[in-house]
This record gives sequence, C-alpha cells and structure tokens, in this order.
Amino acid sequence: MQSKAWELLQPFLLLFMVASIGVVGYMLVEDFRFVEALYMTVITITTAGFTEVRPLSDEGRLFTVSMLILSWVSLAWAITRIIQYIINGEINKYFKTRKVMQSIGKLENHVIICGFGRNGQQAAKTLGFHNKPFVVIEKREELVEQFLQDHPNLLYLIGDATNDDLLKQAGIEHAHALISTLPADADNVYIVLSARSLNGHIRIISRASESTAAPKLKKAGANHVIMPDKIGGTHMATLVSKPDVIEFIDFISGEEGEAIHIESVDYLQLPESIRDKSLKEVMEWNKTGVTCIGVKISSGKFVVNPPQETIISSNTKVFVLGTRHQIEQMKGNITG
Repeated sequence: MQSKAWELLQPFLLLFMVASIGVVGYMLVEDFRFVEALYMTVITITTAGFTEVRPLSDEGRLFTVSMLILSWVSLAWAITRIIQYIINGEINKYFKTRKVMQSIGKLENHVIICGFGRNGQQAAKTLGFHNKPFVVIEKREELVEQFLQDHPNLLYLIGDATNDDLLKQAGIEHAHALISTLPADADNVYIVLSARSLNGHIRIISRASESTAAPKLKKAGANHVIMPDKIGGTHMATLVSKPDVIEFIDFISGEEGEAIHIESVDYLQLPESIRDKSLKEVMEWNKTGVTCIGVKISSGKFVVNPPQETIISSNTKVFVLGTRHQIEQMKGNITG
C-alpha cells in the first residue's frame, strides 16, 4: 500500500519541485520577493500570459525559457501518469485498499486465514456463517476476486503470508486465531513460527500434506494440525460404516444444520452463583432448552453425556447443543 501511495504522489511531488525551483530561481536571479516569485512561477508554468511583475533581465529571460521547457515536460509526464492511474483503476484500488486497512485496524479477536485455496475458502464460509470476523491473506489475486463476486465485504490482503509485515497488517497482535492452509508444508511451518513469535497467545490451526510435517508444525507452535486428505478418507469410509451418524454430525456441525449449533461454555463465563455447582444446577439455571452433550474437565479429558452430579469447577468447559435461538438465550443469561 505504501508503494502505491508513493507512485500516486510522484506526479504531484514533481510539480511541487518544479514550482519550488521557479520560486527560488526568480528570488535569486531577479531579487523578487516571495509573492512576486510565486506569481511569476505560476504564470510561467501555466502559460497564462499575464503581465510580468517587472521587466526581466537577460538572465531572467533565460531562466524563464528554462522554466517553460521544464514545466511543459513535467506537466506532460504528470498528466500522463495520472491518466494511466485513472484508466488502470489504480486510484480506486488505492482507496479501496485504504478502506480495507482501516476496517482491519478496528478488528479484535478475529481470525487470520493464510492461503485462500479450497480449504481456505471453506474455512471463510464457515466462519462467515458463524459471524466470526476474519482476514484473508492470499498472493493470487484471482482467487480472491472470484470469492468477492458472492462475498463483496471480504477483508483481504494480497501478498505472501510468510511475510511478517503482512501478518502485522492483518492484526496478528490482536487476533484470536490463525488458520494456515498453504499447500507447502514448509510455508505452513514458517507461518506458524512467525505467528507464534508475534502473538504468544494466538490459537494456530495448520494444514499438513505429509504426516512427517505434523510433529514439526506442533513444535513450531501449532495448537492443531489438520491433514485434509486423511480426514476426507476417514470421513468417506465412516459414511459407509455409519452413514446415519455421520450425516447427523454433518448436519449439526456444517452449514446445512442452520438451526442447530454446538457451543462451549467456560467456567469463567458462568455467573458466580452457579460456579462450582452440579451440572444439573447449571443446566437448570434460567433454562433455555439447550442440552449438555459433554464436558471437558480440568485435566483436559472429555466426558461425553456426563452425569448430572458432575461438578462444574475451575478450568471446566460445558458443551451444549441447541437451536440458534436457544444458544443466543443462553449467551444472554451468561452475559446479562
């Protein structure tokens, strides 16, 4: 963006330099006052033909001739560059990029998607469905342009996601999570290392093409490593062995299950009055109809369909299932 701004300013800076040379030249050659020198410079550059301040000396006439030639060349170049920018849409691109950067600068707890191939676009659609703000970084502009046709409000940066400066522009310091979906494992490792160094608390999910890359990504700082091919094969095989179960899971976790949601509720999100209470008391508080399907206890272990006597203590998370309306009611009870 800075280089574009510099290119856009170049024609105006050149004209300013020519005008400065004219003002200084007339003050030195003809001993004009600043206002007189400025007047002479303007009528010379614009060839307006108004009356001179006073008769010029031979040196002044030669300087004026030089100014006329210099100003004509400069004006021709400046006008050509400005017209090129208008024809190529560079001005519109500049202001559009500036608007996007301002929008990104306002984001907090957003997600950064590095790579906008099939996996990146699917992640963007899912995040958009759940109203989670995100920023895309992709060096192939054509991929972004295709997505923009159906999603005109997409926030994106064009460039290499392995560039630390680009991650900073995407708001890495204030981001909640980063998803790296680049096809090359080495690039994903580099992004994970950079992201972890720039934000020690960010949640990082990375793609891996080879199984040997998974431990490297973990060591680099990734919280989760996903192998799309492995997951896809397992999913297809399970559709054969347990088709109804998988279809139901797809329904409640994907875009098809528009009315059904799964949410996690952290211990600290609960009102103090029901902390360290039994699951039965937690679920019955300001009841909204959501169903508890599991808890994650402080040791990190998951308990599916836990008994009602389970105590919801510190570092425990409760997973609930319900409709969008029920989930929103539950959140209102928690934060109200």
